[in-house]
Amino acid sequence: EVQLVESGGGLVQPGGSLRLSCVASGFSLSAVNIFWFRQAPGKGFEWVSTIDSGGTRTWYADSVQDRFIISKDNAANTVYLQLNRLRTEDTGIYYCTKDSGGGDRGQGTQVTVSS
Repeated sequence: EVQLVESGGGLVQPGGSLRLSCVASGFSLSAVNIFWFRQAPGKGFEWVSTIDSGGTRTWYADSVQDRFIISKDNAANTVYLQLNRLRTEDTGIYYCTKDSGGGDRGQGTQVTVSS
């Protein structure tokens, strides 16, 4: 079964950090680009970051540039999203997917930034 499962979310204070994981099964991450999206309460679905199949090129939304870092461990078939200097507006459910439009995603992982 082709599947991506996110984990690593939680409750953190503003300025804190989290590391999200996206573990693939049923296919190799070395063959695809991976996209992180997020859904904030009352807001639209937002693209956050992308990493290419080789793990050498990355892209970020302006809202997270210089705070978030995407990386890939092809041997572990896992993509990571390091969230640093978190803000309350980063609160939301974070999803990883192979679909550049954000479709075909799993249940996501909840990130809550609050004091």
